Amino acid sequence: MELSDIVRSLENKSILVTGSTGFLAKIFIEKVLRVQPNVKKLFLLIRATDTNSAKQRLHDEVIGKELFRVLREKCGRDLDSFILEKVVPLLGDVIYENFGVQNRVMLDDIYDIALEVNTFGCKNVLDFAKKCVKLEMLLHVSTAYVCGEKSGLILENPLKMGEALNGKFGLDIQQEKMHLTEALNELNSVKATKEEKRLAMKELGMKRARLYGWPNTYVFTKAMGEMIIGELRGNLPLVVVRPTVVTCTYKEPFPGWIEGTRHIDILAVSYGKGKLTCFLADPTLVLDVIPADMVVNVMIVAMVTHANQKSQFIYHVASSLKNPFNPNVFADYVYNYFSKNPVISKDGKPVRVKRPTILASMDTFVTYTTVHYIFPLKVFQLLNLLCCNYSHQWCTTMNKRISLVMSLVELYAPYIFFKGIFDDHNTERLRIAMSTREAATFYFDPTCIDWDDYFIKNHLPGVVNYNLK
Repeated sequence: MELSDIVRSLENKSILVTGSTGFLAKIFIEKVLRVQPNVKKLFLLIRATDTNSAKQRLHDEVIGKELFRVLREKCGRDLDSFILEKVVPLLGDVIYENFGVQNRVMLDDIYDIALEVNTFGCKNVLDFAKKCVKLEMLLHVSTAYVCGEKSGLILENPLKMGEALNGKFGLDIQQEKMHLTEALNELNSVKATKEEKRLAMKELGMKRARLYGWPNTYVFTKAMGEMIIGELRGNLPLVVVRPTVVTCTYKEPFPGWIEGTRHIDILAVSYGKGKLTCFLADPTLVLDVIPADMVVNVMIVAMVTHANQKSQFIYHVASSLKNPFNPNVFADYVYNYFSKNPVISKDGKPVRVKRPTILASMDTFVTYTTVHYIFPLKVFQLLNLLCCNYSHQWCTTMNKRISLVMSLVELYAPYIFFKGIFDDHNTERLRIAMSTREAATFYFDPTCIDWDDYFIKNHLPGVVNYNLK
C-alpha cells in the first residue's frame, strides 16, 4: 500500500461518528478532515434538545476547540464553509433505536446510563449499521480493560457471549436489564431522590460487575457491549479497537492536547493542588498508557484495511509489551513538574508540593491513610470537643481529603496494580503492512516514545493548560 492508498480510501466516503463530542472522536474527526479534505461527509451524532442546540454543541465542543487550530490555520477564512460542507450534526442518542432524541447526561459509573450507552447502545448502533446497504465497516472503540484483572499476556481475542471472567455461570445481558428495571422500580416506589437513585445505581453497577469478575461498572458494560456486537454482527465487517489508558496527543495535530481530567491525570491534578500526598505504585508492574493520536491512527488504518472484509478484527493499542512504563517514575514526573511549575491556589499563592510517598500495596495504603488522615482527624475531633473549640472547617477539609483518596483508590487500584501485559501483535502487523511514508502519517509505534520527554514536555503541561485554567 502506498501512502495515498490510505488517504485516498477516505475520499468521497461518508462516515458516521457516534460519541462525537468525546475526546478520541474529536481527534479522529480532526485527523480525517486534515489529511483527506475530499471526504464526502462526516455525520456526527450529537445529543441535544433540537437541531440548533446540536449545531451549537458541534461548534462549542468540537470545531471550536484548540485541537482544530492547525486545520484552522490551513483553511483560513474558508474553514466555516469547509465545515458546513463536510460536517453534518445529527440529533440523536445511541440509547434509542435509530438514535432517537434523548437529552441526558452520561456518567460511566451509573449503572442505568452505562448499561444503556455502553451495552445496549452498541446493539442500537449495530442494528442501524445493518440497515445501511452500502456499509463498508463498523468500527467499535472499546477498552483493553474488558479483560478485567487478568494477569500474564492478554491476547487480542473476542469476548464470548455470556462468558464471565471469574468462571461464574449465568451472565445474561437481558437479565442484567431486568435486574436494573427491578431496582429502579423499587427506588421509584419509595420515592427516592435523584441523588439517592444515583448512589444506588453506582452501588448496583459495582456489585453486578464484581459478581462476574470485572472491577467496575465501566469495563463491565463495555465488555457486554463487545459481546453483543460480536454475537449479532452476522457478516458485518467489524473492527474492535481496545486502547489502554489514553493520554494526551504525542504529535498531531500538535503535542500535548487533552480534554477532561482522566485516569492518572486525576492523581496528578490532586497532587498538584496539594490534596494528595501519596501514590499507589508497584515497581514490579507496568502502567500501560498510550497517546490519543496513536489510538486514532490505528482506528483509521484498521478501518481502511478491513473495509468490506466480512470478519471481526481485534486491536489492542497499548505500550506495555514493547515500551513498558514504570508507574514509580510517574510520581517522580509529577513531583519534578509541580515543584518547578506550582499550581496557583484560589488565594493566589503557589501550592508547594513535597515528594509523594510511594505505597506499593493496598496494605501499606490502609496503614498510611489511617496514620496520616483518619487518626489525626479522630484525635483532633476528640481534643477540640473536650476543649469546646471544635474546628468544623478543618474537619470538613480532612473528611473531603479522606473521601477523595478512598474514591481514587477504588477507581484506579485495578489499573495501578494490573498484572497483565497487552499483546498487540495484530496492531504490529497492521503497522508493518504500511510503507515508511504511511507510517510517518499514521504513526502508532509505541517504541518511539521517550516517556521522560513525553510526560515532562507534553503530558503534564497539557493537563495543566487544558484542565487547570
